[in-house]
Formats: sequence, C-alpha cells, structure tokens
Amino acid sequence: MGSKKNVDMTATESEVKIVAAPEENIEAEAASNDSTEAGENTTPVVAKVTKAKKVRGKKYQAVRATLDKSKLYPLKEAVELVKKLSYSKFVGSVEAHVIVREVGASVELALPHSTGKSVRVAIVDAALLTDIEAGKIDFDVLVAHPEFMPKLAKFAKVLGPKGLMPNPKNGTLTPNPELKKKALEAGAFNLKTEKKAPLMHLSVGKTDMNSKDLVQNVEALIKALKGKILKLSLAPSMGPGIKVLIEESEEE
Repeated sequence: MGSKKNVDMTATESEVKIVAAPEENIEAEAASNDSTEAGENTTPVVAKVTKAKKVRGKKYQAVRATLDKSKLYPLKEAVELVKKLSYSKFVGSVEAHVIVREVGASVELALPHSTGKSVRVAIVDAALLTDIEAGKIDFDVLVAHPEFMPKLAKFAKVLGPKGLMPNPKNGTLTPNPELKKKALEAGAFNLKTEKKAPLMHLSVGKTDMNSKDLVQNVEALIKALKGKILKLSLAPSMGPGIKVLIEESEEE
C-alpha cells in the first residue's frame, strides 16, 4: 500500500471565479426569458393610458367662437342662438341639459307644444304579456293596472334595465291605465336624473319650430323643476351649448 502524505490544512484559500461559456450564457438568458413569459418571478408593469383629448371640428369651433363662454343668456336670446348656431344639414333637436341639486330627483312634466317625437304607450293585457315573453317589445312606455303586477314580475329582468317596468312613482302603475296612456300620448312624461349624477336631459323641440313655442316649452321645464335647477343650457343636435339665465319670475 502507498504511503500517506501529510496535507497542510492551513494553506491560504484561493478565490475561484467560474466563467460560464458563451453557449451557457445564451441558454441562461433564454431560460430567463421563458420564465418571464410564464409569469414567474416578474414585477407587474402598469401601463399608463393617456386619454386622447377630444378635438372639435372646424364648424363647431367657428360657431363656438361667436359665443361668450362666461355669459348667461336670457331665455329668448338663448333660443334664437340655438337655432342660429345649429349647423346640421337636417332639422336638429333642441336639447335641454339641466344640473339639479340632487341625484334621483324626478318630476312629472307635460310640455305645451309637441317636440316632434311621438311616444308609443302600451297597456298590459294578456296579449301583450305573450308578446313580451316572445321578445317583442314595440312600446316606449308601459302602463299597467296593479292586478297585472304578479304576472309582470317574471319579466322584471327584461323590462327593468330598459326602464319599462311599470312603477307607481312615475304613475305607470295605476288603477286608471287608459287615462294615464292618454296623458302620456299627449306629451306628459316623467323626467329624472341620471343614475349616478344630478343631470337631466330632454328634447324641448326642433330647430325649425317657432321660437315662441320653444321658449314656452323651456319655461314649462323650469317651472316644473322650481327651486331644483343649478344650471341650464340649451344645445342643438350639432352645435355648441348656450348657458341660460334663469330669472326668478320664470321659476314662479
């Protein structure tokens, strides 16, 4: 057997640096990329989404430049401006946009002059229930007698999201559905705010209507919302909005 040699264990330790071969580096980098793609040990990256600023057309900018942005116009003047500054090639609507004091506010309203829009009103009966079940909904407002509510309940998921479910708060659930239908077809309707904002929107007429009729329709709106209006503006379908000065006499 060979002789044993004594090894000096006090020798100074040397630092050994191992350098991977180029091929090994490539493989390691590829493995790192694979793990990143697989979602392992990665840091979430939050992308910043920049919302593009809305740019108005030249026609809009041209008519908007004629208005004083800080001015509140008397109602009669505002109506004339809406008609004058409408630049659509078709007969546009005159829309009222109202900011009220609280979300959920509503009011029953009947404009004295037609806005040019017809309303289809239906009264619940056995035949109509069959149509609804078949997915046929040919009405804008649904009126019902309380005795039909148990049968209507199963259609709540269909009618509810469309705002068509009869409701005692707006008068569409009533013991006199025929009378309510007549009033609605004559132009009466329930105006309410958006679900999450104190905003109301409605058409008060057309740009080719007599100015006096438009003024009276807006006056009816102001009177119905007495004390609830914070701001009111009128705008054509295509054109800028005009801020309206609400005088105390108009709210009385």
